[in-house]
Amino acid sequence: MRLFSHCLFKRVFQSPCFSYKQKQYSNINCLELFSLHVIAVTFTRQTSTVPEILQLLTSCPLSRNYCVTDQFAFQENEIKLLTAEIERLKNFGCLGVSPSLEGLRDENAKLKYRLNFLKKSLQEERSKSVKSMININSCLQEIFGAAIQAAYPDLENPPLVVTPSQQPKFGDYQCNSAMGISQILLKTREQKVIPREIAEKIAKNIPANECIEKVEIAGPGFINVHLRKDFVSKQLSSLLINGVQLPAVGKRKKVVVDFSSPNIAKEMHVGHLRSTIIGESMCRLFEFAGHDVLRLNHLGDWGTQFGMLIAHLQDKFPDYLTVSPPIGDLQAFYKESKRRFDTEEEFKKRAYQCVVLLQSKNPDFIKAWNLICDVSRKEFQKIYNCLDITIIERGESFYHEMMKDIVKEFEDKGFVQVDDGRKIVFVPGFPVPLTIMKSDGGYTYDTSDLAALKHRLCEEKGDILIYVVDSGQSVHLQTVFAAGQMIGWYDPKVTRVAHAAFGVVLGEDKKKFKTRSGDTVRLIDLLEEGLKRAMDKLKDKERDKVLTPEELKAAQTSVAFGCIKYADLSHNRLNDYVFSFDKMLDDRGNTAAYLLYAFTRIRAIARLANIDEQMLRKAAREEVLVLDHEKEWKLGKCILRFPEILQKILEDLLLHTLCDYLYELATTFTEFYDSCYCVEKDRQTGECWPWGGECACCTSCGGTSISGCYPVLERLLSHYCVHVED
Repeated sequence: MRLFSHCLFKRVFQSPCFSYKQKQYSNINCLELFSLHVIAVTFTRQTSTVPEILQLLTSCPLSRNYCVTDQFAFQENEIKLLTAEIERLKNFGCLGVSPSLEGLRDENAKLKYRLNFLKKSLQEERSKSVKSMININSCLQEIFGAAIQAAYPDLENPPLVVTPSQQPKFGDYQCNSAMGISQILLKTREQKVIPREIAEKIAKNIPANECIEKVEIAGPGFINVHLRKDFVSKQLSSLLINGVQLPAVGKRKKVVVDFSSPNIAKEMHVGHLRSTIIGESMCRLFEFAGHDVLRLNHLGDWGTQFGMLIAHLQDKFPDYLTVSPPIGDLQAFYKESKRRFDTEEEFKKRAYQCVVLLQSKNPDFIKAWNLICDVSRKEFQKIYNCLDITIIERGESFYHEMMKDIVKEFEDKGFVQVDDGRKIVFVPGFPVPLTIMKSDGGYTYDTSDLAALKHRLCEEKGDILIYVVDSGQSVHLQTVFAAGQMIGWYDPKVTRVAHAAFGVVLGEDKKKFKTRSGDTVRLIDLLEEGLKRAMDKLKDKERDKVLTPEELKAAQTSVAFGCIKYADLSHNRLNDYVFSFDKMLDDRGNTAAYLLYAFTRIRAIARLANIDEQMLRKAAREEVLVLDHEKEWKLGKCILRFPEILQKILEDLLLHTLCDYLYELATTFTEFYDSCYCVEKDRQTGECWPWGGECACCTSCGGTSISGCYPVLERLLSHYCVHVED
């Protein structure tokens, strides 16, 4: 600005509009006054028009006496020249600004706008984070990460291991990085440093923070961490006031989940149970975390089997085009057509002709195909209604028109080889190639899976793709994923494409779950058996005597389907699991029945003490939660682990971790309930009131956390939380 003022002053001083040859008008103060006046008006009012400049000049002591003369026209022209000069000076013309500098100024203005926008967004996120639960494990990782960096600044990517302690005597958390750092120093620098010395050095460099009370070095180099009680108390109070709100998970992502995927004309069996339950639960978990989720049902609704089904439909219901065929048992219909296909040569030829006509989109054959698909859809929907499944159908037929382009794209990029008339693609690292076109010109499952992968990546713009498919398809799916990466559809560093594999369902004899006759168990039969057993259990507990018929029916479906789901989810999906109605309906152990019991007990305590949410929020704002009893302290820490549990599940997709946590939370609350008074009751009047603010608040935190987790559990189990507590 000082340079700009000097330039402007100089230009004005030399302007022919003013004659400074006269001594009485060469006073430097007057010129300085004028130049500063022009600068001020120019920068504050953006003066640019001739009348405004004229008004400016005539208002100046110099201009009133010496500018306005009989030669007005001449001076007006000079004013125009001065106006142009001012505009040029405003744009730093006196400095000879280059176009590149102008571009930098524009870019700087954009960056300032972006900076202000980011500051505003950061402020909004900070205001949200105040209400969110804190991931204590993540906080400790940041603290110990900084300590390790300070202790060993030259060490690249040092191991950072922070886990909850398994025993109270070892503190609340442990940092176990010292052993790993010792190995790195030995391998990379040939320095032999015992882990305990490393742990001590890390401990000395722990930065100031609000959550650690003290640390202790134990054993060969474990760093035991003790949390501050006022920190835990503060987080529990925040939980009571704001409810269960997860920490920010970063950018909201598009998550595509492929699950269930039965075949048209075949009934859903117990093998579809795990994919359907696990897939739906993963969808709800990602939605709970704030992501945009697309549920896809990759139905087997296209292929050569439809030729024999349509040919059999024509024979059995020749008027199917005008009268809807009464196909009651589609499974039996399929078996009949398959038997004819295997034994009747003429029927087999007709079946192949039907496939050709179907693929050529003949209207009559498309209608027959739709009729068969509709019968299956109705049967599938019965299952989905029972299990409360929401899913969008997008079967193999959806991708049929894309398959030609998929083959061409692989050919154009030189990945296709011809083997005995087939077009195949070898993917590095996988011995079995993908067959993208058969020798007769038909497409395969490989082709449809590749088309589906590209559509989900390029059209749906999926950031995370999850395929909930049994472990037997692992090699196939990994080959398809690698092919998509090879051809350039996605970068695994940017887009996550994962196979959430699962084991098979076993009977109590530890063999594949089948009927006594050796047939696969129909899923609808399994669910009906679950309803029957749930009703027997409720009647054994005499719930039919205290519940209305409507409530009893709701309790039956809640217990039956909730227990079936939880039994699946509580097992590591990578392993096979034994299906047992007796175990899943047991109200002891890690079962849905026990969790329902624990949850309703907490709700009953709050109802008995006549405590509502408003009272609890008020108490949390006004009172300090003191966690003196060891069971209070244990429960408080357990409650606050909820965010780190969910974060782990979002990373490894192992839902049994949540079930284990909920069971731990329920048992920890039971210990607290057994050791601490929660409600005091007057034996004469029967009046109840909360005894001890700390116990009441801890009870509420337990209830809030389970009910806050419970939307997750409730979504996972899809129970309706009926009055089984009564």
